[in-house]
Parts: sequence; C-alpha cells; structure tokens
Amino acid sequence: MVSRRVTAALACLIVCVASAPPVYADPDADESTAETARAEPVAQAAALADSSPPAEDGRVASADPATTTTPDGWTLTISSRDEMLLPVPPLTTALSSRDYVTGGIFKGSLAGPGEPRGVLEVGYQIGCGIDMSTSNGVSLTGTTGMTSSLGTTGPLAGLPTGLLPIVSLPVTGAITVGLKPGIVNVIPVDKKEFKGPEPWVMIANFHVKIDGCVGQSFIRSYVTMTHQTDQSDAVLSWLGTTKTV
Repeated sequence: MVSRRVTAALACLIVCVASAPPVYADPDADESTAETARAEPVAQAAALADSSPPAEDGRVASADPATTTTPDGWTLTISSRDEMLLPVPPLTTALSSRDYVTGGIFKGSLAGPGEPRGVLEVGYQIGCGIDMSTSNGVSLTGTTGMTSSLGTTGPLAGLPTGLLPIVSLPVTGAITVGLKPGIVNVIPVDKKEFKGPEPWVMIANFHVKIDGCVGQSFIRSYVTMTHQTDQSDAVLSWLGTTKTV
C-alpha cells in the first residue's frame, strides 16, 4: 500500500516537471542592460565636462566713469565698455616677457557753452614687480689668476732631495642677477584730435607686449581727455580696472 503511494507521488512529480514551461533569457533585456552599462561612463564624463570651469575670455568689468566740471562751465566725462585684458603666451617664450590681447570702447563726453574740441588719448599701463629691462640682467662673472710656490721632492733618508717649482691657476665664477624695483610702462595706443561732444576710440584684438618683467605683472587701461578752448585747456584722466597676472 505504501509502495503504491510512493509510486503515485513520483509519477505526479515527473508530470509536473515535464509540463513546466521552459525558461529562456530575454535578449532584449540583456541588450538594454549592456547599453545602460556602456552609457554610464559617457554620462559621467559629460557631467565632469559640464562642471569644469569655462575658459577665460579676458573680459573685465569697466571702472566707474570719471567726471569733472571746469570753471568755464564745461562738464567732462570719460567711460568705457566691453573691455578685455587677456594674457597670452609670448612669442619669445621667455619667463620675463608679458603679452596681452586687449580691447574695449572708450568714450568721452563734453557738455557746455561753445564748440567742444580737444584730444582723446587711449592706452595701457603695465606694472612689473621687478624690472630687468634697465639692469644688467643675468650675467656670468669669473676671475682667473696665477700663483707660484716651491715644493720639495723626496725625502731620501728623511731629508728632501730637491726643490720643485709649483704653479697653480685658480679659477672662480659666479652668476649675478641685476634687478631693480618695479616700473610702470605707459603704452599709448591712439591719440585722436576731435571736434564734437562725444569722441570715442575702439580697440580690438590689440597685442601689448613688454620684456624684462619678473614676478607679478599688472595691466590696466587709461584714457586722458583734453578739452581745448582759445583761452584754456582742461585735462581729465580715467583709469580702468587693474588685472593681475
């Protein structure tokens, strides 16, 4: 009786296993998983690229306008916009050279009685922490000489057997660096005579280069406007934002 029950249970198990549907791997799911794994490094690289700082374009904020009023009732104003001060590698590749690409629009304004006329000068000032251009720079110095002396030969039985002349040529060398305190280089770019109430000068992609500058350097724009009349001159100066390199 027991053996019949065991036989029936085994038969039922075989039938259940045989009737179970076969299980196959889903190729679409595997391909989707592989594409996701391949896309993750690309997404991570894109995220890193987005988080990297943008390349410097050299744009600087314009300084506040400068204004003054003359005794004869003229109001003079100088301002700027769209300024750029971009340091670039110099062609000489020397560590003591500085090269900048500059630009901007520099404008004057005159309001008062009579005809406005005068001169508008625009340029740049570059300051160096240490100046080598007016010194001897780096030089190699050395000295040579000749000294003579007498020596003995031997000894034989504890006594010298003769005298021997000795000549020596001492050579000494040194490197000297001639440095001076900082200097400010004034570089005029344009000087325009004008007639009218709103003179202006535009500078675009202009290279300013100096040599013999060691350490930090500083650059800024400047504008000088001279209002001229038959009886007087009025001079107004303006300095732009200083950029440190």
